[in-house]
Amino acid sequence: MRSSRRLEHEASRNIEVMWLLKKLKPDFKTIADFRKDNKKGLKAVFRQFVHLCDEWDLFGKEMVAIDGTKIRA
Repeated sequence: MRSSRRLEHEASRNIEVMWLLKKLKPDFKTIADFRKDNKKGLKAVFRQFVHLCDEWDLFGKEMVAIDGTKIRA
Protein backbone atom coordinates (compact mmCIF):
# COMPACT_ATOMS: atom_id res chain seq x y z
CA MET A 1 0.00 0.00 0.00
CA ARG A 2 1.54 3.28 -1.04
CA SER A 3 -0.77 5.88 0.46
CA SER A 4 -0.14 7.10 4.01
CA ARG A 5 -3.83 7.97 4.32
CA ARG A 6 -4.80 4.42 3.32
CA LEU A 7 -2.35 3.01 5.89
CA GLU A 8 -3.94 5.24 8.52
CA HIS A 9 -7.35 3.85 7.58
CA GLU A 10 -6.08 0.25 7.70
CA ALA A 11 -4.64 0.82 11.19
CA SER A 12 -8.18 1.24 12.49
CA ARG A 13 -9.91 -1.34 10.24
CA ASN A 14 -7.61 -4.31 9.61
CA ILE A 15 -7.28 -6.72 12.56
CA GLU A 16 -3.81 -7.93 11.51
CA VAL A 17 -2.50 -4.37 11.25
CA MET A 18 -4.04 -3.48 14.62
CA TRP A 19 -2.25 -6.49 16.16
CA LEU A 20 1.08 -5.52 14.57
CA LEU A 21 0.74 -1.92 15.80
CA LYS A 22 -0.44 -3.02 19.26
CA LYS A 23 -3.65 -1.01 18.75
CA LEU A 24 -1.81 2.24 18.02
CA LYS A 25 -3.52 4.42 15.43
CA PRO A 26 -0.93 6.74 13.86
CA ASP A 27 -2.20 9.54 11.65
CA PHE A 28 -1.14 9.85 8.01
CA LYS A 29 1.42 12.59 8.76
CA THR A 30 3.23 10.37 11.27
CA ILE A 31 3.31 7.51 8.76
CA ALA A 32 4.54 9.79 5.97
CA ASP A 33 7.27 11.28 8.18
CA PHE A 34 8.42 7.81 9.27
CA ARG A 35 8.69 6.67 5.66
CA LYS A 36 10.56 9.85 4.71
CA ASP A 37 12.97 9.68 7.67
CA ASN A 38 13.74 5.95 7.26
CA LYS A 39 13.96 5.67 3.49
CA LYS A 40 17.35 3.89 3.40
CA GLY A 41 16.40 1.38 6.09
CA LEU A 42 13.09 0.51 4.44
CA LYS A 43 14.79 0.05 1.08
CA ALA A 44 17.32 -2.32 2.67
CA VAL A 45 14.57 -4.38 4.34
CA PHE A 46 12.68 -4.73 1.05
CA ARG A 47 15.86 -5.81 -0.74
CA GLN A 48 16.55 -8.43 1.93
CA PHE A 49 12.96 -9.67 1.68
CA VAL A 50 13.25 -10.07 -2.10
CA HIS A 51 16.59 -11.85 -1.67
CA LEU A 52 15.06 -14.22 0.91
CA CYS A 53 12.09 -15.01 -1.36
CA ASP A 54 14.54 -15.68 -4.18
CA GLU A 55 16.58 -18.07 -1.98
CA TRP A 56 13.42 -19.97 -1.06
CA ASP A 57 12.42 -20.18 -4.75
CA LEU A 58 9.17 -18.31 -4.18
CA PHE A 59 9.55 -16.44 -7.48
CA GLY A 60 8.80 -18.26 -10.73
CA LYS A 61 10.97 -15.85 -12.76
CA GLU A 62 8.88 -16.56 -15.86
CA MET A 63 7.49 -13.10 -16.55
CA VAL A 64 7.21 -9.80 -14.75
CA ALA A 65 4.76 -7.11 -15.80
CA ILE A 66 4.32 -3.75 -14.12
CA ASP A 67 1.36 -1.58 -14.96
CA GLY A 68 0.72 1.80 -13.42
CA THR A 69 -2.80 2.16 -14.79
CA LYS A 70 -5.38 3.44 -12.31
CA ILE A 71 -8.98 2.65 -13.15
CA ARG A 72 -11.94 3.69 -11.02
CA ALA A 73 -14.46 1.01 -10.20
